[in-house]
Amino acid sequence: MRTRLLMICSSLLMLFFLNGCNRSGTYGKNSLPADIVNNPNSASGSNDKSALPFMMFEETEHDFGRILEGETVSYSFKFTNKGKSDLIVADVSTSCGCTIPSYPKAPIRPGEEGIIKVAFNSNGKRGYQAKNVVVVANTQPNTTLLRIKAQVVSPGSEK
Repeated sequence: MRTRLLMICSSLLMLFFLNGCNRSGTYGKNSLPADIVNNPNSASGSNDKSALPFMMFEETEHDFGRILEGETVSYSFKFTNKGKSDLIVADVSTSCGCTIPSYPKAPIRPGEEGIIKVAFNSNGKRGYQAKNVVVVANTQPNTTLLRIKAQVVSPGSEK
């Protein structure tokens, strides 16, 4: 009886592990091919960054000026891939839940342009607000800092 229970548990455990290997999640069939990601800091000692993508923003900071509390404003940060290989924006994160980014999911070819749109919801905010937006891409360095700011005033005091 004990041997049979041990065999059943071992079989279930093996099925569990084998099934986990067949999942197509973040690194499954929907992921990007590895050959378009170039890392010059490799074990070979080569540190050639000339073939890498390069993200050139028209501007990295935007001031909305005075806005009314509760207003949602947005800005599109335009950039160009000035490098020699495809640019992949892996993630864009913000310093606050009141700031929502959207970014291109497809690779940006050399010479092509892209937009990172940032929306700021001023509901419940007052005074000077400055929010950071961190862009993670296959560039060197791999992060770029964008910044938005605004002076949030309450309705009725906009003069």
